[in-house]
Amino acid sequence: MSDPDYLSSDEAANPPRPLSVLRRLAQALRGGGAGAQAMRESLEEVIEESERESRPLSAQERKMLANLLRFGELRVGDVMVPRTDIVAVEESTSLRELVARFREAQHSRLPLYRETLDDPLGLIHIKDAVGLIELGTNGEMRWPDVPISSIKRELLVAPPSMPARDLLLKMQTTHSHLALVIDEYGGTDGLVSIEDLIEQIVGEIDDEHDVDETPRLTSLPGGGFEMDARLSLEDFQSQTGITLDPPDPDSDVDTLGGLVVALMGRLPQRGEIVAHPSGYEFEILEADPRRVRKLRLKPPPVTTAPEPKS
Repeated sequence: MSDPDYLSSDEAANPPRPLSVLRRLAQALRGGGAGAQAMRESLEEVIEESERESRPLSAQERKMLANLLRFGELRVGDVMVPRTDIVAVEESTSLRELVARFREAQHSRLPLYRETLDDPLGLIHIKDAVGLIELGTNGEMRWPDVPISSIKRELLVAPPSMPARDLLLKMQTTHSHLALVIDEYGGTDGLVSIEDLIEQIVGEIDDEHDVDETPRLTSLPGGGFEMDARLSLEDFQSQTGITLDPPDPDSDVDTLGGLVVALMGRLPQRGEIVAHPSGYEFEILEADPRRVRKLRLKPPPVTTAPEPKS
């Protein structure tokens, strides 16, 4: 991929389409209150241009552009991890306990609080915690009795009503990776990482600690199924022989979770029932504000033909 600092004179005058697109989107994102509308117009223009060129946009490119359109309309509350799922540490935690907490959570940054999450103090970075560990002459680790608040860093705060694009730009300019979501009463409502925001555009990002598990499907008595919402429609059909088409044949829906969202027009909540035109019904077993995680599929009710009258 060419570096923008080393473009030829022709490329500088007429930048390649991806570079031109990114520049226009960056300008749209910086547009403040008009950013969402400006970004939508830029994306629509890009799509129209691609249809006039020899190489149309791929399905993946179209999906990312659609995600960008949706991202311009999202609020922080739409993408945050809810309070109940926040992994954090209390200021009285010892250094040894802190390192164990990092190992268990598999995160590089953890919020720090005093007594409750409603009194946040900042965040702790794992490299600062490891930097406090001392090595003895025999190579053994020594755990100094120092307050972990001595290595705290600033933690961004944001209201749930803040546009997600504004928080992303703020994170970029402040070089911050976490933001605590504070409600109107000053209580902690959730947590947002820069990864959470970027995933809204490019899709889920797996790091080296994420377990690569194949989406599972389990048959239930009576013809039903329980399955991971990440299971693709194609794999579901090959394993069950059941075809579940999305409501819009031209949509980019390719997973069961995406199908449920398309049927409802929004992210469903746990316990909701979603009907498919085929007669099957989805029950939402696990979901969070960002995605559907686990589903149960119920078959259509069995109808018996009425007995002929004698």
